[in-house]
Amino acid sequence: MPDMPANLTAAYLSAEDMNIASSLLYLAYQDDPFFKHCFNEKEDGYDARLRAAIREELLVYFDKKQPIVGIYDGEHHPIAIACVTLPNAGFGENRPWHWRLKMMLTTGFVSTRNMMNKDALVRQSVPASHYHLISFVAVHPNYQKQGLGQFLLSAIDSVVNETENSEGVAVLATVEKYKTFFEQANYRFIKQIRVDQVVGDLMFKTANKMDENKQDLNG
Repeated sequence: MPDMPANLTAAYLSAEDMNIASSLLYLAYQDDPFFKHCFNEKEDGYDARLRAAIREELLVYFDKKQPIVGIYDGEHHPIAIACVTLPNAGFGENRPWHWRLKMMLTTGFVSTRNMMNKDALVRQSVPASHYHLISFVAVHPNYQKQGLGQFLLSAIDSVVNETENSEGVAVLATVEKYKTFFEQANYRFIKQIRVDQVVGDLMFKTANKMDENKQDLNG
């Protein structure tokens, strides 16, 4: 495995990194089974619909002040990111009206409904009342297989363990390599969830409030 880049730091993304975050997420999720089905890859405009959905998701994260964790190589732009929802954040399947309107205008009613159904099914199945939820994880293609993913998950652990009432963190994995990736980070399988025609594995990692290997997210 190639050496991990030197001088890595973990920090919360700012709105200035919006475009870079959108591009990273698009590259990571353009072949994801859920999104290919949700936004109907067989019809023209799939890429535009996926990009629009990612943009709207990020706008909600910034608007609701939810953590978007970035891994930076020196002083450059983020090379890996993760979008994490805080416990009791107040959105998910209960999306703001402006999100619903923009999503329906750009991706259509069915796609918007599928996104909201996925959120609802996940939240109904997580074995905790107060927990974080990973919505997106992405590593720049040029930096993959260098240990950045595990570094990013360690940063997420810090977010979870530093939140007093969080019982842990959940994620829905719909790609086999992502399931293995989370298993290696001690996420345990909870159950399979079917969203329309796509099946994913719901996984959960219990918070460890005594974790001493925290990443500094203060820049």
